[in-house]
Amino acid sequence: MGVYELLKKAMEERNAEHYTEALHDDYEFVRHQSGTTMDKGEVSVMMSNMMGNPKIIINDPRCIYENDDILVEHSVMDFPDGSTEAVMAVHIKLDGKIIRTETGATLLGS
Repeated sequence: MGVYELLKKAMEERNAEHYTEALHDDYEFVRHQSGTTMDKGEVSVMMSNMMGNPKIIINDPRCIYENDDILVEHSVMDFPDGSTEAVMAVHIKLDGKIIRTETGATLLGS
């Protein structure tokens, strides 16, 4: 099973612990909207909060491309404030786990 399938299953089950198991110990998350970064522990907290909130909905998740080095995925996400964003994530892989993620999001609608 590829990393994408593990992430997708964790998101469907809303299981943050299972999601973070796919992350390398030296993981770094880069948010281009704010220019900030987070480590594995910070992302674990964020994922727990996201998955615990039933108003955050991931629509149409799909794997664009995956091999041993990279995973590119896209989805449309609904947020509690009523906004909807198209989200692209690029994950760099090392030793079968994600070591770095960079995301970009586009607000949909007005």
